[in-house]
Amino acid sequence: MFDLFSGSHILILLAVLLVVVGPKDLPRFMRMVGQWAGKARAMANEFKKSFDDMARQEELDKLREELDKLRNTNLNVALDAQRVAEADLPPEGPPGGPLAEESPRSGEYQINAAPDAAGGPAAEPASTMGPRP
Repeated sequence: MFDLFSGSHILILLAVLLVVVGPKDLPRFMRMVGQWAGKARAMANEFKKSFDDMARQEELDKLREELDKLRNTNLNVALDAQRVAEADLPPEGPPGGPLAEESPRSGEYQINAAPDAAGGPAAEPASTMGPRP
Protein backbone atom coordinates (compact mmCIF):
# COMPACT_ATOMS: atom_id res chain seq x y z
CA MET A 1 0.00 0.00 0.00
CA PHE A 2 1.77 3.19 1.13
CA ASP A 3 5.41 3.02 2.08
CA LEU A 4 4.81 5.44 4.95
CA PHE A 5 6.78 3.61 7.64
CA SER A 6 10.01 2.67 5.94
CA GLY A 7 13.26 2.66 7.91
CA SER A 8 14.26 6.22 7.05
CA HIS A 9 10.81 7.58 7.86
CA ILE A 10 10.84 5.93 11.27
CA LEU A 11 14.26 7.42 12.07
CA ILE A 12 13.08 10.90 11.08
CA LEU A 13 9.92 10.46 13.19
CA LEU A 14 11.96 9.34 16.22
CA ALA A 15 14.30 12.33 15.84
CA VAL A 16 11.34 14.75 15.72
CA LEU A 17 9.76 13.04 18.75
CA LEU A 18 13.05 13.29 20.64
CA VAL A 19 13.20 17.02 19.97
CA VAL A 20 9.49 17.73 20.66
CA VAL A 21 8.87 15.44 23.65
CA GLY A 22 12.36 15.42 25.06
CA PRO A 23 14.64 12.56 26.05
CA LYS A 24 13.26 12.41 29.60
CA ASP A 25 9.57 11.93 28.65
CA LEU A 26 10.13 9.90 25.45
CA PRO A 27 9.89 6.41 27.10
CA ARG A 28 6.65 7.35 28.88
CA PHE A 29 5.23 8.79 25.63
CA MET A 30 6.18 5.65 23.67
CA ARG A 31 4.53 3.45 26.32
CA MET A 32 1.36 5.54 26.14
CA VAL A 33 1.33 5.27 22.32
CA GLY A 34 1.78 1.49 22.63
CA GLN A 35 -1.15 1.26 25.04
CA TRP A 36 -3.35 3.27 22.67
CA ALA A 37 -2.35 1.01 19.79
CA GLY A 38 -3.17 -2.06 21.91
CA LYS A 39 -6.58 -0.64 22.84
CA ALA A 40 -7.31 0.19 19.21
CA ARG A 41 -6.29 -3.31 18.13
CA ALA A 42 -8.47 -4.88 20.85
CA MET A 43 -11.45 -2.75 19.80
CA ALA A 44 -10.92 -3.75 16.15
CA ASN A 45 -10.78 -7.44 17.13
CA GLU A 46 -13.94 -7.11 19.24
CA PHE A 47 -15.71 -5.34 16.35
CA LYS A 48 -14.67 -8.09 13.94
CA LYS A 49 -15.74 -10.79 16.40
CA SER A 50 -19.18 -9.22 16.82
CA PHE A 51 -19.67 -9.16 13.03
CA ASP A 52 -18.58 -12.80 12.81
CA ASP A 53 -21.04 -13.72 15.57
CA MET A 54 -23.85 -11.89 13.77
CA ALA A 55 -23.06 -13.71 10.51
CA ARG A 56 -22.94 -17.06 12.32
CA GLN A 57 -26.26 -16.32 14.04
CA GLU A 58 -27.79 -15.40 10.65
CA GLU A 59 -26.66 -18.74 9.20
CA LEU A 60 -28.09 -20.60 12.21
CA ASP A 61 -31.42 -18.80 11.83
CA LYS A 62 -31.59 -19.80 8.15
CA LEU A 63 -30.81 -23.42 9.03
CA ARG A 64 -33.52 -23.39 11.72
CA GLU A 65 -36.05 -22.06 9.21
CA GLU A 66 -35.12 -24.80 6.72
CA LEU A 67 -35.41 -27.47 9.41
CA ASP A 68 -38.79 -26.13 10.49
CA LYS A 69 -40.02 -26.22 6.88
CA LEU A 70 -38.82 -29.81 6.48
CA ARG A 71 -40.35 -30.79 9.82
CA ASN A 72 -43.69 -29.22 8.85
CA THR A 73 -43.59 -30.92 5.44
CA ASN A 74 -42.92 -34.31 7.02
CA LEU A 75 -45.66 -33.71 9.58
CA ASN A 76 -48.14 -32.77 6.85
CA VAL A 77 -47.28 -35.88 4.84
CA ALA A 78 -47.67 -38.07 7.91
CA LEU A 79 -51.02 -36.48 8.75
CA ASP A 80 -52.25 -36.95 5.18
CA ALA A 81 -51.20 -40.60 5.25
CA GLN A 82 -52.99 -41.07 8.56
CA ARG A 83 -56.17 -39.45 7.20
CA VAL A 84 -56.10 -41.76 4.18
CA ALA A 85 -55.54 -44.80 6.38
CA GLU A 86 -58.34 -43.79 8.75
CA ALA A 87 -60.75 -43.05 5.90
CA ASP A 88 -60.49 -46.73 4.85
CA LEU A 89 -60.55 -45.82 1.18
CA PRO A 90 -60.65 -48.61 -1.39
CA PRO A 91 -57.44 -49.01 -3.40
CA GLU A 92 -57.33 -47.07 -6.62
CA GLY A 93 -57.34 -49.02 -9.88
CA PRO A 94 -59.72 -50.52 -12.40
CA PRO A 95 -62.59 -52.51 -10.97
CA GLY A 96 -62.47 -56.19 -11.58
CA GLY A 97 -59.00 -57.30 -10.74
CA PRO A 98 -55.43 -56.53 -9.89
CA LEU A 99 -53.39 -54.12 -11.93
CA ALA A 100 -50.57 -56.54 -12.64
CA GLU A 101 -50.41 -60.31 -12.75
CA GLU A 102 -47.34 -62.46 -13.02
CA SER A 103 -46.78 -63.68 -16.54
CA PRO A 104 -46.35 -67.36 -17.35
CA ARG A 105 -42.81 -66.40 -18.32
CA SER A 106 -40.84 -66.18 -15.09
CA GLY A 107 -39.85 -62.76 -13.84
CA GLU A 108 -42.24 -60.63 -15.94
CA TYR A 109 -45.48 -58.87 -15.16
CA GLN A 110 -48.40 -58.24 -17.48
CA ILE A 111 -50.52 -55.15 -17.09
CA ASN A 112 -54.23 -55.95 -17.41
CA ALA A 113 -56.05 -53.41 -19.51
CA ALA A 114 -59.24 -51.95 -18.05
CA PRO A 115 -62.49 -53.19 -19.62
CA ASP A 116 -64.24 -50.85 -22.01
CA ALA A 117 -67.41 -48.95 -21.11
CA ALA A 118 -69.69 -51.80 -22.22
CA GLY A 119 -68.03 -54.15 -19.77
CA GLY A 120 -66.36 -56.25 -22.47
CA PRO A 121 -62.69 -57.02 -22.84
CA ALA A 122 -60.31 -54.20 -23.58
CA ALA A 123 -59.40 -53.36 -27.14
CA GLU A 124 -55.66 -53.65 -26.58
CA PRO A 125 -53.87 -56.76 -25.38
CA ALA A 126 -51.98 -56.76 -22.10
CA SER A 127 -48.45 -55.38 -22.31
CA THR A 128 -45.33 -56.76 -20.67
CA MET A 129 -43.26 -54.63 -18.35
CA GLY A 130 -40.01 -56.63 -18.32
CA PRO A 131 -38.27 -58.65 -15.66
CA ARG A 132 -39.08 -57.97 -12.06
CA PRO A 133 -36.26 -57.26 -9.65
